[in-house]
Amino acid sequence: MPSSPPASSFLRLGRRGFAAGAGSLVLGVVLRRHLRADAPGPLADVEGGDASPDLWIALEEDGTARITCHRSEMGQQVWTAMCQLVAEELEVPWEKVVVEQALGDPKYGDQNTDGSRSVRFNFTRLRIAGAAMRQMLEQAAATRWGVGAAQCRGVQGEVVHEGSDRRLPYGELAAAAAALTPPPERRIQLKDPDQWRYVAKPTPSLTIPAIVKGEGTFGIDVRLPEMLYAVVARPPQVLGSVRSFDDTAARRVPGVVRTIQLPAITAPVAFKPLGGVAVVARNTWAAIRGREELEVEWEAGPNASYDSEAYAETLFAQVREAGRVRRERGDTMGALDSAHQRVEAEYYVPHLAHSMMEPPAATARWDGDRVECWACTQNPQAARSTVAQVCGVPEANVTVHVTWLGGGFGRKSKQDFVAEAALLAREMGKPVKVTWTREDELRHGYYHTVSAQRLEGALDESGACTAFLHRTVFPPIASTFQEGANEPGWGDLRLGASDTPFAVPHLRLETGEAEAHVRIGWLRSVANIYHAFAVQSFVAELAHAAGRDPKDYLLELIGPPREIDPRTEGAEYDNYGSSMDTHPIDTGRLRAVTEMVAELADWGRTLPEGHGLGIAAHRSFTSYVATVVEVAMVDDRLTIPAVWSVMDAGTVVNTDHALSQLEGGTLFGLSNALYGEITAKDGAIVQDNFPRWRVMRMNESPPRMEARLVPSGAPPGGVGEPPTPPAAPALANAIFAATGTRVRRLPIFGADRRDRLGGAR
Repeated sequence: MPSSPPASSFLRLGRRGFAAGAGSLVLGVVLRRHLRADAPGPLADVEGGDASPDLWIALEEDGTARITCHRSEMGQQVWTAMCQLVAEELEVPWEKVVVEQALGDPKYGDQNTDGSRSVRFNFTRLRIAGAAMRQMLEQAAATRWGVGAAQCRGVQGEVVHEGSDRRLPYGELAAAAAALTPPPERRIQLKDPDQWRYVAKPTPSLTIPAIVKGEGTFGIDVRLPEMLYAVVARPPQVLGSVRSFDDTAARRVPGVVRTIQLPAITAPVAFKPLGGVAVVARNTWAAIRGREELEVEWEAGPNASYDSEAYAETLFAQVREAGRVRRERGDTMGALDSAHQRVEAEYYVPHLAHSMMEPPAATARWDGDRVECWACTQNPQAARSTVAQVCGVPEANVTVHVTWLGGGFGRKSKQDFVAEAALLAREMGKPVKVTWTREDELRHGYYHTVSAQRLEGALDESGACTAFLHRTVFPPIASTFQEGANEPGWGDLRLGASDTPFAVPHLRLETGEAEAHVRIGWLRSVANIYHAFAVQSFVAELAHAAGRDPKDYLLELIGPPREIDPRTEGAEYDNYGSSMDTHPIDTGRLRAVTEMVAELADWGRTLPEGHGLGIAAHRSFTSYVATVVEVAMVDDRLTIPAVWSVMDAGTVVNTDHALSQLEGGTLFGLSNALYGEITAKDGAIVQDNFPRWRVMRMNESPPRMEARLVPSGAPPGGVGEPPTPPAAPALANAIFAATGTRVRRLPIFGADRRDRLGGAR
């Protein structure tokens, strides 16, 4: 099975015990054509970016296809998906595919592995790259045989002459093909879907076998000669600093080499290191022990008074006041004032932490004014620019190697940890690896923002909703990058607020201002988490007020199949970076997943006492997901016997992996809804490790999970993030169905689970 090359010839796989040279994938003769930067080829600007085959594919003499993946592998199987797209059109046997991880380099275009964009943004260009190389190989064979290229066809690593059945392996043709100019896009012939071998199929993973065998390299695994190890004591509050420190005891710890005070952070925080005092040692354990012995007096800074419990009340006060109108249809306030029945509810979602399996880790090595970094990063180009900015060197002098990521969820697209390693390596004159512990990750990370929302609905005499008001207040992501930013931007609002698809005569979206006191960063599904929780929970509340079935009422609100455009009602909307022509907001698809999941769950059946079903549906990242959760409440103990999920993500590259993402994203949403909460006191994060930060355990996960994909010929949508938003409201709605208790404030339980259900939260 194909495997990954190491990040450099110096890299060892550490605890996995593999020597660097053993996995270096000796290339032999790699026949790759290199285009000049000042003379881009005919495929340099296709849909998605540069599809020049030499950028993505190298053929060896034995027919092995080395395919470059420019996105980061963090368990979502992007290595496999990117290779499927290229190999499909190149027509190579899957066992001849080897994947190579790209360095951080603008020549690949966008490398930020977030936003569920890897397939969505690269589906066309990677197929074109594969098809172009296949056609070049066919032309090379045609020239050798003296026949027309139309008579030659690439099939599973060979070019076949259809008239005589003569065959030539790709490896024998690679040199001749490399001398050819790629065909222009208009001459590229892509396969029809009914010809696909790998795409839309459960093609075997390129990473899972290696992970099972302990192969591959994660950020924590990097080893370089003479490398030192560091951990950092960081200020408890964001924008805090070191007043003074005493490292006498720390330097007595065996293995500790030195302590280094890092520069204090300044606003805006962006991706800059937080500052503090680093302990550099000959091993990580010594560095951690040395940090424990440090005596640091901190200057608290401007966020010392931040108390998340008190701040929640500030947000609620703000959301009860009229805000800035961001989208409007009809006369919402007039319709509410004249309603037969007016329904009101407020919702709260706390800060969340990424809590990925592998906390951040990065290694750096300097050579004069050049620095080479190895990191579990989701965004190697941002790592380059951040290191260049913090260290004061040209970006061209920074090289970033991407290791595997033990999870990311958005945290590892922020590059503070890479910059820390670069600063310390330059100071020490030797390679340095910075390791974040679990405590570091929880207390000093970037956090999903806290939000309060107020929703109001007007019902007529029949119970139909005639007006829908959504008011949302939260510290925006922009606060991380712009000092004083305190109002949601359109990038925040497009995530489940400005794109509400309901067929009501009157609809209004308002926003308020909220100041950030921690580093706000995107987390899987981003603002969709709290917007979907509020909107889909409120739909169930409207249904209850109207005396209607929640599923039927949801479908009624969605309305008939149609395409909607929030821009016609005053909103700015970028549709997750995709064209509205190719990825419209299609309520027919949202209806379809809702109806499918209800049928899958046998909605409307008689349930045992103490059981309840909840439903929610949401569009995000141009995909549509509906979820039904069944809960059981017996003797004040909540369990989740079953969950059903349906996703329409358009054309799916790997069905097995998409189903895994559908299940995993749903569990991620359920876990955060049950336990996820980051709190602050005196500006410092309270949670430090498990179990004070709680996640769903294996014995708590639903014993029955059914996931389905909607067969579709639509362009690919996102897969990794869309399953998460419907999970929390479906769970909350199920709890109400089972108990009559309305959950309006998350999490449902405290970290130690002593906070039982009882009364509206």
